[in-house]
Amino acid sequence: MSAHLSVNLNAVAMLRNRRDLPWPDVADLGRVALRAGAHGLTVHPRPDQRHVRFTDLPVLRALIDDEYPAAEFNVEGYPTGDFLALVEKTEPEQVTLVPDDPEQPTSDHGWDFVANREMLAAIVTRLKRTGARLSLFCDPDAGREQIEAALATGADRIELYTGPYGACYDDADRAAVQADKLAETAGMARSLGLGVNAGHDLTVANLPALVQRIPDLAEVSVGHGLTADALVYGMEGAVQRFLAALDEARS
Repeated sequence: MSAHLSVNLNAVAMLRNRRDLPWPDVADLGRVALRAGAHGLTVHPRPDQRHVRFTDLPVLRALIDDEYPAAEFNVEGYPTGDFLALVEKTEPEQVTLVPDDPEQPTSDHGWDFVANREMLAAIVTRLKRTGARLSLFCDPDAGREQIEAALATGADRIELYTGPYGACYDDADRAAVQADKLAETAGMARSLGLGVNAGHDLTVANLPALVQRIPDLAEVSVGHGLTADALVYGMEGAVQRFLAALDEARS
Protein backbone atom coordinates (compact mmCIF):
# COMPACT_ATOMS: atom_id res chain seq x y z
CA MET A 1 0.00 0.00 0.00
CA SER A 2 1.38 3.40 -0.97
CA ALA A 3 1.64 6.30 1.45
CA HIS A 4 -1.50 8.36 1.95
CA LEU A 5 -1.66 11.84 0.43
CA SER A 6 -2.88 14.72 2.58
CA VAL A 7 -3.36 17.99 0.68
CA ASN A 8 -2.21 21.06 2.60
CA LEU A 9 -4.56 23.96 1.85
CA ASN A 10 -2.48 26.79 3.33
CA ALA A 11 -1.22 28.03 -0.04
CA VAL A 12 -4.79 28.14 -1.34
CA ALA A 13 -5.85 30.14 1.72
CA MET A 14 -2.90 32.51 1.33
CA LEU A 15 -4.00 33.29 -2.24
CA ARG A 16 -7.56 33.94 -1.04
CA ASN A 17 -6.33 36.24 1.70
CA ARG A 18 -4.69 38.62 -0.78
CA ARG A 19 -8.12 40.20 -1.26
CA ASP A 20 -11.16 40.73 0.94
CA LEU A 21 -13.03 38.24 -1.24
CA PRO A 22 -14.16 34.64 -0.70
CA TRP A 23 -12.21 33.07 -3.57
CA PRO A 24 -10.46 30.83 -4.18
CA ASP A 25 -12.78 28.93 -1.86
CA VAL A 26 -10.66 26.77 0.44
CA ALA A 27 -13.42 24.24 1.16
CA ASP A 28 -14.38 23.93 -2.50
CA LEU A 29 -10.80 23.14 -3.50
CA GLY A 30 -10.53 20.75 -0.57
CA ARG A 31 -13.62 19.02 -1.94
CA VAL A 32 -12.02 18.75 -5.39
CA ALA A 33 -8.87 17.28 -3.84
CA LEU A 34 -10.82 14.64 -1.92
CA ARG A 35 -12.98 13.82 -4.93
CA ALA A 36 -9.79 13.31 -6.94
CA GLY A 37 -8.60 10.69 -4.46
CA ALA A 38 -6.64 12.54 -1.78
CA HIS A 39 -6.79 10.70 1.53
CA GLY A 40 -7.08 13.81 3.67
CA LEU A 41 -6.63 17.55 4.14
CA THR A 42 -4.02 19.40 6.17
CA VAL A 43 -4.11 22.94 7.54
CA HIS A 44 -1.71 24.97 9.65
CA PRO A 45 -3.67 27.76 11.38
CA ARG A 46 -1.04 30.29 12.46
CA PRO A 47 -1.80 32.86 15.17
CA ASP A 48 -1.99 35.77 12.68
CA GLN A 49 -4.27 33.72 10.36
CA ARG A 50 -2.24 34.81 7.33
CA HIS A 51 -2.96 31.46 5.71
CA VAL A 52 -5.82 29.30 6.94
CA ARG A 53 -8.23 31.18 9.19
CA PHE A 54 -9.69 29.73 12.36
CA THR A 55 -13.12 29.98 10.74
CA ASP A 56 -11.98 27.62 7.96
CA LEU A 57 -11.59 24.69 10.36
CA PRO A 58 -15.26 23.98 11.16
CA VAL A 59 -16.12 24.27 7.45
CA LEU A 60 -13.44 21.74 6.50
CA ARG A 61 -14.42 19.50 9.41
CA ALA A 62 -18.00 19.49 8.14
CA LEU A 63 -16.87 18.82 4.57
CA ILE A 64 -15.04 15.68 5.63
CA ASP A 65 -17.75 14.51 8.03
CA ASP A 66 -20.61 15.06 5.61
CA GLU A 67 -19.10 14.13 2.24
CA TYR A 68 -15.85 12.18 2.74
CA PRO A 69 -16.07 10.41 6.12
CA ALA A 70 -13.24 8.03 5.23
CA ALA A 71 -10.83 10.97 4.80
CA GLU A 72 -8.70 12.45 7.58
CA PHE A 73 -8.29 16.00 8.80
CA ASN A 74 -4.74 16.86 9.93
CA VAL A 75 -4.25 20.09 11.89
CA GLU A 76 -0.69 21.21 12.50
CA GLY A 77 0.79 24.01 14.53
CA TYR A 78 2.72 25.21 17.53
CA PRO A 79 0.94 24.18 20.75
CA THR A 80 -0.17 27.52 22.17
CA GLY A 81 -3.20 27.58 24.41
CA ASP A 82 -5.32 28.95 21.56
CA PHE A 83 -4.11 26.22 19.21
CA LEU A 84 -4.88 23.48 21.71
CA ALA A 85 -8.38 24.84 22.28
CA LEU A 86 -8.93 25.03 18.50
CA VAL A 87 -7.83 21.42 18.09
CA GLU A 88 -10.07 20.23 20.92
CA LYS A 89 -13.04 21.98 19.31
CA THR A 90 -12.26 20.66 15.80
CA GLU A 91 -11.37 17.06 16.76
CA PRO A 92 -9.11 16.24 13.78
CA GLU A 93 -8.04 12.68 13.11
CA GLN A 94 -4.40 13.76 13.37
CA VAL A 95 -2.56 16.61 15.09
CA THR A 96 0.96 17.46 14.00
CA LEU A 97 2.91 19.55 16.50
CA VAL A 98 5.57 21.83 15.02
CA PRO A 99 8.11 24.05 16.81
CA ASP A 100 7.39 27.17 14.71
CA ASP A 101 7.94 30.65 15.99
CA PRO A 102 4.79 32.70 15.19
CA GLU A 103 6.85 34.95 12.88
CA GLN A 104 8.22 32.14 10.73
CA PRO A 105 6.98 32.21 7.13
CA THR A 106 6.95 28.41 7.08
CA SER A 107 8.14 25.41 9.09
CA ASP A 108 11.90 24.98 8.79
CA HIS A 109 13.07 22.64 11.56
CA GLY A 110 11.97 19.84 13.82
CA TRP A 111 11.64 19.62 17.59
CA ASP A 112 14.47 19.17 20.03
CA PHE A 113 12.68 16.24 21.61
CA VAL A 114 15.17 15.86 24.45
CA ALA A 115 14.80 19.48 25.60
CA ASN A 116 11.02 19.55 25.12
CA ARG A 117 10.10 16.02 26.16
CA GLU A 118 8.11 16.89 29.28
CA MET A 119 6.22 19.74 27.63
CA LEU A 120 5.36 17.61 24.58
CA ALA A 121 4.36 14.63 26.72
CA ALA A 122 1.82 16.75 28.61
CA ILE A 123 0.36 18.09 25.35
CA VAL A 124 0.26 14.66 23.72
CA THR A 125 -1.62 13.30 26.75
CA ARG A 126 -4.09 16.18 26.62
CA LEU A 127 -4.78 15.93 22.88
CA LYS A 128 -5.08 12.16 22.85
CA ARG A 129 -8.25 12.60 24.87
CA THR A 130 -9.83 13.91 21.64
CA GLY A 131 -9.07 10.60 19.93
CA ALA A 132 -6.50 12.17 17.61
CA ARG A 133 -3.33 10.55 16.40
CA LEU A 134 -0.32 12.65 17.44
CA SER A 135 2.60 13.33 15.14
CA LEU A 136 5.69 15.41 15.94
CA PHE A 137 7.73 17.38 13.39
CA CYS A 138 11.24 15.91 13.23
CA ASP A 139 14.58 16.97 11.77
CA PRO A 140 15.74 14.79 8.87
CA ASP A 141 18.96 13.82 10.65
CA ALA A 142 17.68 13.40 14.21
CA GLY A 143 19.82 10.94 16.15
CA ARG A 144 18.67 7.97 18.18
CA GLU A 145 18.57 9.94 21.44
CA GLN A 146 16.14 12.38 19.84
CA ILE A 147 13.92 9.64 18.42
CA GLU A 148 13.83 7.84 21.76
CA ALA A 149 12.78 11.11 23.40
CA ALA A 150 10.04 11.51 20.76
CA LEU A 151 8.76 8.04 21.61
CA ALA A 152 8.80 8.91 25.32
CA THR A 153 6.30 11.73 24.73
CA GLY A 154 3.64 9.15 23.86
CA ALA A 155 3.31 10.37 20.26
CA ASP A 156 2.19 7.94 17.57
CA ARG A 157 4.28 9.23 14.67
CA ILE A 158 6.98 11.63 13.61
CA GLU A 159 6.72 13.78 10.51
CA LEU A 160 10.07 14.07 8.78
CA TYR A 161 10.94 17.61 7.69
CA THR A 162 11.85 17.15 4.02
CA GLY A 163 12.79 20.76 3.27
CA PRO A 164 16.54 20.08 2.78
CA TYR A 165 15.65 17.19 0.46
CA GLY A 166 13.26 19.35 -1.55
CA ALA A 167 15.89 22.09 -1.82
CA CYS A 168 18.07 19.70 -3.86
CA TYR A 169 15.67 19.74 -6.84
CA ASP A 170 18.55 20.61 -9.20
CA ASP A 171 21.24 18.33 -7.74
CA ALA A 172 20.55 14.59 -7.78
CA ASP A 173 23.68 13.69 -5.80
CA ARG A 174 22.83 16.05 -2.95
CA ALA A 175 19.23 14.83 -3.02
CA ALA A 176 20.43 11.24 -2.60
CA VAL A 177 22.47 12.24 0.45
CA GLN A 178 19.44 13.92 2.01
CA ALA A 179 17.24 10.93 1.20
CA ASP A 180 19.71 8.67 2.98
CA LYS A 181 19.49 10.85 6.10
CA LEU A 182 15.71 10.71 6.02
CA ALA A 183 15.73 6.95 5.51
CA GLU A 184 18.09 6.45 8.46
CA THR A 185 15.91 8.53 10.76
CA ALA A 186 12.79 6.74 9.52
CA GLY A 187 14.46 3.41 10.22
CA MET A 188 15.22 4.39 13.81
CA ALA A 189 11.64 5.54 14.33
CA ARG A 190 10.28 2.33 12.80
CA SER A 191 12.51 0.18 15.02
CA LEU A 192 11.02 1.89 18.09
CA GLY A 193 7.43 1.50 16.93
CA LEU A 194 6.78 5.03 15.69
CA GLY A 195 4.94 5.62 12.42
CA VAL A 196 6.54 7.96 9.90
CA ASN A 197 4.99 10.82 7.92
CA ALA A 198 6.85 13.30 5.73
CA GLY A 199 6.26 16.78 4.45
CA HIS A 200 7.74 19.99 3.05
CA ASP A 201 8.71 20.87 -0.51
CA LEU A 202 7.72 17.49 -1.91
CA THR A 203 6.98 17.35 -5.63
CA VAL A 204 5.92 14.86 -8.28
CA ALA A 205 9.58 14.69 -9.30
CA ASN A 206 11.16 13.98 -5.91
CA LEU A 207 8.41 11.95 -4.25
CA PRO A 208 9.05 8.52 -5.86
CA ALA A 209 12.70 8.39 -4.82
CA LEU A 210 11.84 9.32 -1.24
CA VAL A 211 9.11 6.70 -0.95
CA GLN A 212 11.42 4.07 -2.40
CA ARG A 213 13.92 4.86 0.37
CA ILE A 214 11.15 4.80 3.02
CA PRO A 215 8.77 2.12 1.70
CA ASP A 216 6.56 2.06 4.79
CA LEU A 217 5.98 5.82 4.83
CA ALA A 218 2.47 6.31 6.21
CA GLU A 219 1.58 9.74 4.87
CA VAL A 220 2.93 12.67 2.89
CA SER A 221 1.53 16.16 3.40
CA VAL A 222 1.97 18.34 0.32
CA GLY A 223 0.96 21.97 -0.08
CA HIS A 224 3.19 24.35 -2.02
CA GLY A 225 4.25 21.94 -4.76
CA LEU A 226 0.77 20.55 -5.25
CA THR A 227 -0.79 24.02 -5.37
CA ALA A 228 1.82 25.10 -7.92
CA ASP A 229 0.91 22.06 -10.02
CA ALA A 230 -2.77 22.94 -9.66
CA LEU A 231 -2.15 26.24 -11.46
CA VAL A 232 -1.17 24.20 -14.51
CA TYR A 233 -3.21 20.99 -14.19
CA GLY A 234 -6.10 22.05 -11.97
CA MET A 235 -6.56 20.73 -8.43
CA GLU A 236 -7.97 17.43 -9.63
CA GLY A 237 -5.12 16.90 -12.07
CA ALA A 238 -2.50 17.89 -9.50
CA VAL A 239 -3.84 15.41 -6.94
CA GLN A 240 -3.91 12.66 -9.54
CA ARG A 241 -0.31 13.43 -10.50
CA PHE A 242 0.83 13.09 -6.89
CA LEU A 243 -1.14 9.89 -6.41
CA ALA A 244 0.49 8.51 -9.58
CA ALA A 245 3.91 9.45 -8.19
CA LEU A 246 3.15 7.49 -5.02
CA ASP A 247 2.01 4.51 -7.10
CA GLU A 248 5.15 4.75 -9.21
CA ALA A 249 7.27 4.46 -6.10
CA ARG A 250 5.34 1.40 -4.97
CA SER A 251 5.74 -0.36 -8.33
